[in-house]
Amino acid sequence: QKGFSDRRLAKQLRTTDTQIREARHAANVRPVYKRVDTCAAEFASNTAYLYSTYEQAGSECEALPSDKKKIIVLGGGPNRIGQGIEFDYCCVHAAMAMREDGYETIMVNCNPETVSTDYDTSDRLYFEPVTLEDVLEIVAVEKPVGVIVQYGGQTPLKLALALEKNGVPIIGTSPDMIDAAEDRERFSALLRELNLLQPPNATARTEAEALEKATTLGYPLVVRPSYVLGGRAMEIVHEQRDLERYMREAVKVSHDSPVLLDRFLNDAIECDVDAVRDHTGRVFIGGVMEHIEQAGVHSGDSACSLPPYYLTAATIAEIKRQTAAMAKALNVVGLMNVQFAIQQIDGKDVIYVLEVNPRASRTVPFVSKATGVQLAKVAARCMAGQSLDAQGIGAEVTPPYFSVKEAVFPFVKFPGVDTILGPEMKSTGEVMGVGKTFGEAFVKAQLGAGTKLPRATDAVNKVFITVKNNDKARAVDIARALVAMNFVVVATKGTAAAISTAGVPCTVVNKVTEGRPHIVDMIKNNEIAMVINTVEERRNAIADSRAIRTSSLLARVTTFTTIFGAEAAVEGMKYMDNLGVISVQEMHAQLV
Repeated sequence: QKGFSDRRLAKQLRTTDTQIREARHAANVRPVYKRVDTCAAEFASNTAYLYSTYEQAGSECEALPSDKKKIIVLGGGPNRIGQGIEFDYCCVHAAMAMREDGYETIMVNCNPETVSTDYDTSDRLYFEPVTLEDVLEIVAVEKPVGVIVQYGGQTPLKLALALEKNGVPIIGTSPDMIDAAEDRERFSALLRELNLLQPPNATARTEAEALEKATTLGYPLVVRPSYVLGGRAMEIVHEQRDLERYMREAVKVSHDSPVLLDRFLNDAIECDVDAVRDHTGRVFIGGVMEHIEQAGVHSGDSACSLPPYYLTAATIAEIKRQTAAMAKALNVVGLMNVQFAIQQIDGKDVIYVLEVNPRASRTVPFVSKATGVQLAKVAARCMAGQSLDAQGIGAEVTPPYFSVKEAVFPFVKFPGVDTILGPEMKSTGEVMGVGKTFGEAFVKAQLGAGTKLPRATDAVNKVFITVKNNDKARAVDIARALVAMNFVVVATKGTAAAISTAGVPCTVVNKVTEGRPHIVDMIKNNEIAMVINTVEERRNAIADSRAIRTSSLLARVTTFTTIFGAEAAVEGMKYMDNLGVISVQEMHAQLV
């Protein structure tokens, strides 16, 4: 009557939610399901749109389950940074595929903003929280032949082990293998068996343990809690003082949520792979995507290109081999996403495995659109027992055009936020651009994301550049390309010295601390068309340059905070006046 969940009662009574659930069932306290009345009580509603309620024993349950074979798809719950509409796309496609194959599909989700909660997406919709208690009650009523946990992101994935322990038939990758990929120690052991590289790493459950292991690993380190999505509470720390502060402020360290420490790979290229494996062991690589921003920027915030625009054919082939090996070792059935980092050492590409997610990723809709292969549908059928061959899935698709995914940020709505990109995800959406060249695809993606790239013929054509020391060589090439397009380059003293020494015209402008007129004055006076600002990852360096990024945001000046993003933008600006239009149908016709 008061609406307390089993978990909340267990916490208050200092027992387990399992014991509370057993006591509730013994007392015959179970929910019944009612249909949302779409007919204003004038006549019976046939809309299979259900919600739970606790009523007196013997109350009518309106779920009316049938005897057909059923598949339950668990959705992702509320949208938030790190878990958005991309996962709902996968849930909807899974429901569509199962309906097409004759199954009765049941969706469990609680977000009215999504397509999966439309009344006609599935045969029945349970508008319920994606929690263990609610899912178990629905399973008890519907008695499905299978439950799909791979498509709703981290929320349903966390329930997999508990659901299996309670007798729920999970289809696809087993919960134990899901845990093997999520558990750092088990996953590291698996990679050692496969002779695959991983950045030096450790797991810590106390502050003292973290400091001790950090000394062994060496700084800088990427630190984050385990079992999270969207890089929440993730940071790059450069010294012991930063790590001590992180452990105190950002993370509750316990045996339930240990902290992961990884050696940060400087100047590494990151890439994503989406793959599908069936029960026969065949692996289909949906797509290899090269990130435009360097490793250290969250994959959800980084633009990416399919096919890769920089990686060599040999490196791509090795990435595919490693992906297939991990899919086999984890006995994946369905979707899998792998994140790699590629670092050049002595002129050779060295591939590191960052993480494996045996579930749908936020890149699945992008890969499906770019290649014409509906990965979510294909993987759902694999989970239901069909092989890739039986579905007619042949050779891997490498499109003859470039597709670029770009993140959409909410910075305009939050003018006080720092626009610098890092390991914690900040984007709330994504767009896609397609072109014959990488530059054309990138500039289309920028336009789609609402990023206004300047033209040299605009009334304001000055580009401001201030970069960290490691980026100055690349900044020279950027400045040279901008001048060739008739832009005027202005820079702070250190960056200007590097540019001028290379023979590229450049005007020096003051930093905020060097007296007026300074760069913030120029931005506020609408004298700057674009800002390129990269900083050392240390907190004081980020704070020192924050005024530049904040004033740029308020003045609606396009800003790039990574050197790789700036390079891609300058390459794309060459195509600003020569953009063609291509439809999805025309794109996919080229793949036949």
